[in-house]
Amino acid sequence: MRNESSRFVIQKHSKAGEVHWDLMLEAGQVLQTYRLEVPPEKISRQVNTAVKIFDHPLKFLAYEGSVNEGKGNVKIAEAGTYRVLSENQESQTLQLEGEILKGKFSLTHIKDDDWQFELVG
Repeated sequence: MRNESSRFVIQKHSKAGEVHWDLMLEAGQVLQTYRLEVPPEKISRQVNTAVKIFDHPLKFLAYEGSVNEGKGNVKIAEAGTYRVLSENQESQTLQLEGEILKGKFSLTHIKDDDWQFELVG
């Protein structure tokens, strides 16, 4: 378990008229990334499916601009720090301290690349 604070960011990702949000958690030299279908302001009001996608480089903690060879655009929607309160292979409990997201959140494995992300306290 990691007791020290790490950084997180949620980027609004727009591409060809579609929008999703990427939750990125600093983990060593990469950002573990999960695709969300709702913006940060709606996360704490519902259970959310978070699809694990490929890890991103740390530069995305502060990056805004063009992605995917100009086919998409990202903008920071939320940022802050987090601590891992507990973890195992199937779940993590995180303490998030952001502008919008504050409190304990769980990230629980459902199946394959699908996880559940929700406020727990």
